[in-house]
Amino acid sequence: MSIDLTNPIFHDDAAARAHLEAQRWPNGPICAHCGERHADKITKLEGKAHRAGLYQCKTCREQFSVTVGTVFERSKVPLAKWVLATHLMAASKKGMSAKQIERMLGVTYKTAWFMMHRIREAMSPSATDTSPIGGTDKIVESDETFVGGKAKNAKRFKPVPKKYPVVALIERGGPMRAKHVADVTGKNVRKALVTNVSRKSMLMTDDAAVYERIGKEFYAHGKVNHSAGQYADEIGFKHINTCESYFALLKRGIMGSFHSVSEAHLQRYADEFAFRWNHRKTDDAERANAILKAAEGKRLTYRRSGEAGHA
Repeated sequence: MSIDLTNPIFHDDAAARAHLEAQRWPNGPICAHCGERHADKITKLEGKAHRAGLYQCKTCREQFSVTVGTVFERSKVPLAKWVLATHLMAASKKGMSAKQIERMLGVTYKTAWFMMHRIREAMSPSATDTSPIGGTDKIVESDETFVGGKAKNAKRFKPVPKKYPVVALIERGGPMRAKHVADVTGKNVRKALVTNVSRKSMLMTDDAAVYERIGKEFYAHGKVNHSAGQYADEIGFKHINTCESYFALLKRGIMGSFHSVSEAHLQRYADEFAFRWNHRKTDDAERANAILKAAEGKRLTYRRSGEAGHA
């Protein structure tokens, strides 16, 4: 983790706001209400009568700031702490616990927990990003794993924490998506595949029965025989080792940093690790800025943070 904690954006709200504006509005302010972007139509409101960073749109007459319509909207937490938390989560390969964020930011545990889920919401795929991964001449690996508590971590007189399935879909040399499914069935796996992967792709899986029918819907279907102890063919073409690498990071992060996760939040944790995977070739600062840019159009209320979700 390489973060210069002396950077003003981590302790000065004005600097943090200017940084967020530079990421969201590289060509100048854009009205959060009507989309107006012409400089002569937007006025910056200054003076003691207005809070810092407030703008007025002459087209729709609404006021807005850089946090409106983002995961940071209506938060009482100083913006500099939001920017620092975002950088910490972007830089931590195995993720960070809410206790760590609580200590480093000087906020309550409840505030740290909710901040992290808001940031995970920014790291999740946008609802408008419906373009499938893969395509012509592309190989997409698909595999599933179970994430959850271990028997040794169960509390006395309490049931062993349940494990929940996650499906990984990874384009070799390209992006990935991770989906929590209710159960590993042909129907659920098919839904995850057809809504996220181009049928023009070559699908690569293990020999699990759930892939038998869906594999025929893709350009080609390669299988590695895990049940016979095969993890790659002789030339190293047929394998799903890329999925295994993602699962290793996800499980180490959950067991090491978070210890366990509930089904209600599993999709956001999977998205967090998928985001870092998709931006693994960038440095920590670039990865954090990508989160700030992705925060637009996403909001998370405290009530909605507890809702379960799966593919």
